[in-house]
Amino acid sequence: MCLSDGDDGGSGGGGDNNSDVVGSGAVMMNTELKRFLCTRSKLENQFAGLLQAHDVVAHEVYGEEAIRVTPPPEQPYMNGDADADSSDGDIDMENVTRVRLVQFQKNADEPMGITLKVNEEGRCLVARIMHGGMIHRQGTLHVGDEIREINGFSVRNKTVEMLQRMLKSLQGPVSFNVVPSASSWYFSDKFDQSLNPKEIFVRALFDYDPTSDELNPCPQAGIPFKIGDVLQVINKDDPHWWQARKWNSPSTEPAGLIPSPELQECRVASAASERAKQESAGKYSKKENIDKYSRRENGGHCSWFGRKKKDKYLAKLNAIFDQLDLVTYEEVARLPAFLRKTLVLLGAHGVGRRHIKNTLITSHPNKFAYPIPHTTRPPRKDEENGKNYYFVTRKKMMADIEANEYLEYGTHEDAMYGTKLETIRHIHAESLMAILDVEPQAVKVLRTAEFSPFVVFIAAPTIPAVTEDGSLERLARESELLEKAYGHYFDMKIVNNDIEETIQSLELAIKDISVTAQWVPQYNIHTVYHICSCWGGGISNFAPTFFEPQTKESLFPGKEE
Repeated sequence: MCLSDGDDGGSGGGGDNNSDVVGSGAVMMNTELKRFLCTRSKLENQFAGLLQAHDVVAHEVYGEEAIRVTPPPEQPYMNGDADADSSDGDIDMENVTRVRLVQFQKNADEPMGITLKVNEEGRCLVARIMHGGMIHRQGTLHVGDEIREINGFSVRNKTVEMLQRMLKSLQGPVSFNVVPSASSWYFSDKFDQSLNPKEIFVRALFDYDPTSDELNPCPQAGIPFKIGDVLQVINKDDPHWWQARKWNSPSTEPAGLIPSPELQECRVASAASERAKQESAGKYSKKENIDKYSRRENGGHCSWFGRKKKDKYLAKLNAIFDQLDLVTYEEVARLPAFLRKTLVLLGAHGVGRRHIKNTLITSHPNKFAYPIPHTTRPPRKDEENGKNYYFVTRKKMMADIEANEYLEYGTHEDAMYGTKLETIRHIHAESLMAILDVEPQAVKVLRTAEFSPFVVFIAAPTIPAVTEDGSLERLARESELLEKAYGHYFDMKIVNNDIEETIQSLELAIKDISVTAQWVPQYNIHTVYHICSCWGGGISNFAPTFFEPQTKESLFPGKEE
């Protein structure tokens, strides 16, 4: 309280001070009261909103007329003669089946993206959900769910064919009565993660046509592909059938089925076993022999190698190497443009690889080089060490072979000849591309990040309709066998109908890969030697003999006069 100018400031001053205290307390009480009332108002509004949300959810989710595309809440009901109104008020959960209603709209031309199966009890189960399909996008079903009814009709004891026709004919409003599987709740929590699968890309190493595959559970959902096609793997949950799509397909396109590596390897092994039985019974035809070679990677031999001793080496060592190879799919990654380090020319003997190699080196000495071979023969008159050959002792060469330093080697007239890996590395160190015309088995060693090969198959020229040239027929036959056996290693194939056009095509291809993105294998190892170390001592135990050529000329054609 304020004092006026005429008031006495004596005894009255104490009473005024007390009034100030009382007034100040009243103000504080009013402030706290306003704050409490404001807080209470907010709480009332929030509680009212909560009750309103509860009413909306109860009406929209639990309402009888609710139509939904997401899993509705569970409504347990009693099976058999169980008494729902038991005296203790508890429900015997062992006799309760949880059933949910799934409703959605379906267009006549839109597949649902699921496959069904019928178990031994005649129950209809969801066998597979295709990634990107309608059901997958909605998340209404999960693998293992049992479908009791479709649009009010029981599906119990129906055949798979009947179920497929029923699903195909559905359009407009569709309703399923579903008994969820035990894993549905786990997968529903993971559903959002499945919409964005990890990007895994693989290159196919075999041809596949789903329409001719008797094992495919749904051929119309299969994806056909050829050797070299790149696929994006979407789902690998099924041990036999993966879900994938072509790498350049739209992301909205549903996935399709491809055989898993395990299934494909089992299929090939089974076919090989059957062919072995036929061979032992003497039932092989000429055509089957060709197919046997094309499939052989666990043994067998090339018809032009000739020597039985070498055939045994090839059979034994191919079996070891093939345990390291991915013969179905190869994981790849798309990298920006870069220049490959090594050009590998494969082809039948006599197809023209030597001429192509020499022409490229002569025309572009600042781009290409050929690794100078090593030999144990004495140097001839006027021969310089390191010009056409490196001359070494047999003891030295054998020691280097044991030390894994040779890509391949052979013998001719009691002299040894070989291509040393270090000579290839020297070419790379000079910023040149090494050109190799090696045996096809050597590609398995070269396919590492260190050598980064560009593998080109020079195919035999097209045979005229009428010809009596036996050499052309032999060349075509050997070329066909090579392509069947090693086609999954080829980056490019050129039919050598005209040698000059072949060289031009090769030059253009090398230029093109240096400016465009490339799919390359995911090299999960530093070198092939690390792989071989798990087989007891490394590659030295078998690699050199495995790459032994038949003659010195076949290994280094044109080098020796």
